[in-house]
Amino acid sequence: MTLRARLALLTATAVALAVAACATAGWLLTRDQLYHELDRRLGALSAGPPGAPGGGPPRRLAGQLEEALAACSPTATGTGTELRPPGPYEIMQLVDAEGRACTVPGAGSLKVTEEDVAVARGERDHVYHDGTGMTSSGVEDHVRVLTREFRTRDGTRAAVSYAISLDEVEGPLGNLALLLTAVTALGVLVSAAAGLVVARASLRPVDELTGAVEHIARTEDLGTRIGEDGTDEIARLSRSFNSMTSALAASRERQRQLIADAGHELRTPLTSLRTNIDLLLRAEATGRELDPDARHNLLVSVKAQMRELSSLVGDLLELARPDEPGPVHEDVAFHDVVDRAVERARLRGPGLTVEATIEPWYVRGDPASLERAVVNLVDNAVKFSPAAGVVTVRLVDGELTVRDQGPGIRAEDLPHVFERFWRSPTARSLPGSGLGLSIVARVVGECGGRVALEPAPGGGTLARVQMPGARELGN
Repeated sequence: MTLRARLALLTATAVALAVAACATAGWLLTRDQLYHELDRRLGALSAGPPGAPGGGPPRRLAGQLEEALAACSPTATGTGTELRPPGPYEIMQLVDAEGRACTVPGAGSLKVTEEDVAVARGERDHVYHDGTGMTSSGVEDHVRVLTREFRTRDGTRAAVSYAISLDEVEGPLGNLALLLTAVTALGVLVSAAAGLVVARASLRPVDELTGAVEHIARTEDLGTRIGEDGTDEIARLSRSFNSMTSALAASRERQRQLIADAGHELRTPLTSLRTNIDLLLRAEATGRELDPDARHNLLVSVKAQMRELSSLVGDLLELARPDEPGPVHEDVAFHDVVDRAVERARLRGPGLTVEATIEPWYVRGDPASLERAVVNLVDNAVKFSPAAGVVTVRLVDGELTVRDQGPGIRAEDLPHVFERFWRSPTARSLPGSGLGLSIVARVVGECGGRVALEPAPGGGTLARVQMPGARELGN
């Protein structure tokens, strides 16, 4: 079943239940009102409402009822004289304390109930109930009965039952039930039609969203946008969808840019590598051996290009690694990572002086990624330092600073230093891919830290890395 059909069905069901509940409540209220009116008439016609002072049958009728009660026996049928009720009762009957019905000639008969016997015994003052009886003309009828306490002049307890036909209640109630049933059925039909209209109007924005999704799936056009007017749930869904497509478009653009930049960076070492290998192969094919020094230089160049390609591929793999929603981190002795990076820098820059001040500091992160990031940062300082220069590395209170004495970074270049493949004009002649600082920013960010580059006082560049952690393990 479609969502539109489900909404229409739910709307029709809800309205049908509401209409049925209202119809039932209306029928019950009408029934109670009709019964109340019937009970009021019974009370008035039996010489006053039950419980009212002086209530009871008129004196003439009371005398006749005493005679009927005196003559009452299991086989008796009355006094032998016809008794006409003083009001429009269909049936009137005596009940003695033994529960025997004392029928009155001309007044019909009723089926005695336990409630009637309780009134006759004095356990209750009066009682209203529905019952069945036989009219004086011999017609069986459903009646509303009022049984009242009756006491003779000598103190004998009995009860008198007065009854009115329920036709004037059951007839209107039956007609009302038919009418309410028809109204309920009509309400269900109307609600079903209204449900379809409401579902169609409510789901129109969803249809537009579905069409946009199908269009994107068919054309891969991530520039498709949906109207975001309003503040309801559909508008929120549209805004979320537009944000999702924008993020996908940005991700695809970054991927395209990464491929383009990687191809550009790979082209230079590959071209150089191919040229050197072609020279070696041509010399071997022509039988003209190269000068030993030239051959050695070519092989050294090939090795350097291979090293540059390996470094570039490693950087690309690091950047291509997807961000994990919950990366696995462990306690890392950050000071040991910095110490190893310093030792490596001393090997790479034998003519440089690397001054290090390293205090214990423990962080949460991935050991391999942290070491790669710190090595990139220190190697960057070594690469830009002049011969016989000084590189200063300090790890104090969780802040790692690396300073070189190189040419520094221009102010207009600072916003771009952490972008992938970005290289300043002064560094394009130096080896490197422009990915090192991007990896540093990513790793530090995953550990909850911050990294920044700034001009150092007196010249050079100062890199600051702040890492959350503790002086001792476990704190």
